[in-house]
Amino acid sequence: MAHDIEHEKIAHGERAPSCTIVIFGAGGDLTKRLVMPALYNLARTHLLPDNFALVGVDLLEMSDQSFQDHVEQSIRAFAADKHYAQTLDEANLKRLIQSLTYLPADFSNPASYQKLGSKLKDLQNTHHVNDNVMFYLAVGARFFGGIVDQLGAAGLVTETNDYWRRVVVEKPFGHDLASAQALNTQLRHSLSEKQIYRMDHFLGKETVQNIMLMRFANGIFEPLWNRDHIDHVQITVAETVGVEKRAAFYENTGAMRDMVPNHVFQLLALTAMESPASFDADAVRNEKTKVLNSVHRVNPETDAVRGQYSAGQRDGEALVGYLQEDGVAPHSRTETFVALKLGIDNWRWAGVPFYLRTGKAMSKRQSEIVIQFKRPPFSLFRDTATEALTPNALVIKLQPDEGAMLTFGAKIPGPKIEIGQVKMDFHYKDYFQNAPSTGYETLIYDCMIGDATLFQRSDSVMAGWDIVKPVQALWAKADAAPVAAYAAGSDGPAEADALLGASGRHWRELT
Repeated sequence: MAHDIEHEKIAHGERAPSCTIVIFGAGGDLTKRLVMPALYNLARTHLLPDNFALVGVDLLEMSDQSFQDHVEQSIRAFAADKHYAQTLDEANLKRLIQSLTYLPADFSNPASYQKLGSKLKDLQNTHHVNDNVMFYLAVGARFFGGIVDQLGAAGLVTETNDYWRRVVVEKPFGHDLASAQALNTQLRHSLSEKQIYRMDHFLGKETVQNIMLMRFANGIFEPLWNRDHIDHVQITVAETVGVEKRAAFYENTGAMRDMVPNHVFQLLALTAMESPASFDADAVRNEKTKVLNSVHRVNPETDAVRGQYSAGQRDGEALVGYLQEDGVAPHSRTETFVALKLGIDNWRWAGVPFYLRTGKAMSKRQSEIVIQFKRPPFSLFRDTATEALTPNALVIKLQPDEGAMLTFGAKIPGPKIEIGQVKMDFHYKDYFQNAPSTGYETLIYDCMIGDATLFQRSDSVMAGWDIVKPVQALWAKADAAPVAAYAAGSDGPAEADALLGASGRHWRELT
């Protein structure tokens, strides 16, 4: 009897159902560094299906054996990396490698998709898989629409009550609002919304997922999580690396497109959303989208800063500027740093500024959310030596040292009434054993079991692009203000400090 896949529930922690994964761009860096290691970790933790197959699709001519050897060498080469257990699980590594096949293909040639369809049928006999298929687009964004069109024309994404077909699309989903809308329209010619899984690997991090649990599972936080008690919120995603060998990509993307409408706005949404009715995917995504739709229109002249790193140093090491990186145009105005001041027009957050910043070649690799509480009244302390009270702050640390920190005042020992700042510091590693992870394990597994909670829905994507639309429009003008310079190895440009400084606030120092 046929069954409705919409009502087939696989509990988290159980093996995923039998399926085949087709990876377009199987020879690329993303597949080698992140996707394949994630699949190995899923095999090692017994979450990969018992009956499983993977088809690598790319332009390179390669045999099944050559592809298997390539993947195994990559996994062994990274065996000592943090993403892996100290000792390779040889049995599950072998099982993963034996599941791999390869299909050389031209993404634009319909004949390639006919061959893929035949291969998927053959795998049902050779690997005992069923008709469930995940198509993973680990390719440049320019290929997304064309590949899905070809899959649709070949009948490869048609679902029935017995099996599912899902497509994973990597970021960036468009480069502005118009292009995102156009891409979404193109994908929807062949796919339903529930078949599209828009990947943002940042949401696969345990600490990002824990933001909701920290808020809604603890009675000490949520009653204070509003404009009555919070002065402002800071969200920082800082990287120490420059563009390295990715100048061709970065020149056409920049920090705004690369980071803000996806990574940074997802952190904003998780921080500011209302409690969902359940952890059902659409219940969570409804609340996240409401927050993004409530962000008031940004004034690009006063509420946005773009920067570009110049030559500098970190820990005594000389660092080159962006314009000196290989492949960067001599007079490029591409931003490597973005800071925004946003406001959310709803009953919880009206009047509370949200300050966001992200940048490359900064002093520290640090991603965190700072909830800065309001300063208490001074009247009680007017006759003491305490001239000012430092407001409390809750810092949710996302990377590299995952955890949370709460700062508050305590009396310094002695006859005077003096207040010092103390910290309650929680580190995940002190309480929980972190499994080796690339951040993709959860997302790939969730796609296999049909849980879309951590994937962006189209309305959320469009809301994000709509927020930054006026900023992008201004920065695209030839007479726009020049890009602010900041030294590589610093905390960003002075103009970003001025976003907060005008109101007497300041960024939390990168430490």
